[in-house]
Amino acid sequence: VGDSSVLTCPHKANIIMLTWKINPKAGGPCILGYRADTNMTDRTNCSDSMNWIFSPDLAPALEIQQVGIAQEGNYTCEVVSTEGNFHTTYHLTVLAPPRLSLSCDEHGSPVCEAAAGRPPAHVSWAPESNSTPEEKGHDDGTVTVLSRFTACSTSVTNVATCVVFHPAGNWSQSTAC
Repeated sequence: VGDSSVLTCPHKANIIMLTWKINPKAGGPCILGYRADTNMTDRTNCSDSMNWIFSPDLAPALEIQQVGIAQEGNYTCEVVSTEGNFHTTYHLTVLAPPRLSLSCDEHGSPVCEAAAGRPPAHVSWAPESNSTPEEKGHDDGTVTVLSRFTACSTSVTNVATCVVFHPAGNWSQSTAC
C-alpha cells in the first residue's frame, strides 16, 4: 500500500498495438490502449494513477502510483507486433504492513496489537505465551490482531517481547509491565 508498482509487457520489435486489460477486485474494468501507427494512447475507466512507461530500450510497462487495496486484481498486457500476438497476465496482491503497538493492560499484562494489516499478521511472544490472538476485520480489507501475554509458567521474567510476522516484514517490541 502506498508504493508504486511497475508491470512490464513482453519486449517485442515492431509493436503495432498494445493493450492493458485491468480487472480490479473493487470497481469496474479499465482498458489502456496504444496504437503505434497513430502514436496515440487511450484510456477507458482508468484512474490517473495508472500510466504508461515507454522507453526505446525497455519493455513497455504500466506504472501504478500509490497502490491501494482497490487496485488489487488481474492485469493483462496484450502486445500485437509483426512477430505475433503475446499476452502476459499479473495478479496484483496488495500488502498493508500492520502498525505495531505494545502496552500494558489494567491487570499489568502486556498487550500486543498489530493494527490494520493485510493479510492478518501472526503474533507470537518470547517467552512463550498461552494467549489466543483476537482478529477484527475492517471495511477496507485490513485486519487488526490483538494478543494478550499469558505466561506458560510462573518462573518467567517480567519482560515480554511481542514478535509480529507479516509478508511485508517482521517486527518486535519488548516491555516490562
